[in-house]
Amino acid sequence: MGSSFHALHPLNLELISHGFTALMVETSELVHYKSRFFDPGTLVVAVSQSGQSAEMVRLVQTNHKRCTIIAVTNTPDSPLARHADAGLITRAGMEFSVSCKTYVTALMALRWLGAILCERNLQRTRQELKHAAPAVAAYLSDWEEHVPSLARHLRDIRHLFLVGRGASLAAVGTGALIVKEADHFHAEGMSSAAFRHGPLEMLSEETFVLVFSGDAKTKSLNGRLLDDIQQQQSRAEMLGVDASFPGFRLPESQAGIHPILEILPVQMITLALAAQAGREPGRFELATKVTTTE
Repeated sequence: MGSSFHALHPLNLELISHGFTALMVETSELVHYKSRFFDPGTLVVAVSQSGQSAEMVRLVQTNHKRCTIIAVTNTPDSPLARHADAGLITRAGMEFSVSCKTYVTALMALRWLGAILCERNLQRTRQELKHAAPAVAAYLSDWEEHVPSLARHLRDIRHLFLVGRGASLAAVGTGALIVKEADHFHAEGMSSAAFRHGPLEMLSEETFVLVFSGDAKTKSLNGRLLDDIQQQQSRAEMLGVDASFPGFRLPESQAGIHPILEILPVQMITLALAAQAGREPGRFELATKVTTTE
């Protein structure tokens, strides 16, 4: 559920590209409407920061050991971790606000799991993941400049759209979620293609569209969408290595860690919007960190 669900996009695409029949399903839909998947021929990769949300408890109860479950969680003594057949424990420390470090470490764990399931070179994958920390540090070294510049860039907007394709859908979905959680601000995450099918009508001076450049396969399509939005005299920027706006420019890196880097500018956006509204970013007023009610 939530950012844990969106974090599965890169793994889902990798599994499909290697010949697996892989489906992304929200746990709530799985346990209530798609229980036929609980079968010895099914492998469930269950991702949950806490491992104890209402849906995860229902998952282990519904499964009854019928299919194999691999847990990816930050909490080793959680119901999910205890009842899973195998587990990847991220050990990112306690998360008290919106998903931040636990989301990034979940992406890393899922990248490692993908290498195992798809029988990729584990040494190469380990080296790839070792480059994630310095790349993140390179972007965050300028965070005190990014936040005020983003606050100025996003002034007077009322609607924020995050759009991308492929593995970028992880940051697109999670980004819109944490903006709503952290800032009480309207944000939507969707595919770049879906944005053309209707939401394009939302373009105005009060709408800002952040287009994720993404993989080489569809980078030109995302660039064309950016051009079309800007030709309408509307507000939009590209997020990626070649971004013109410094706050949206990512360090050069290997493709496997792009999803980790792509969430960073959105995290800076949450700080910028909170500063504009004069509120503490990520302070929950209605929700709780762990959702215990279905």
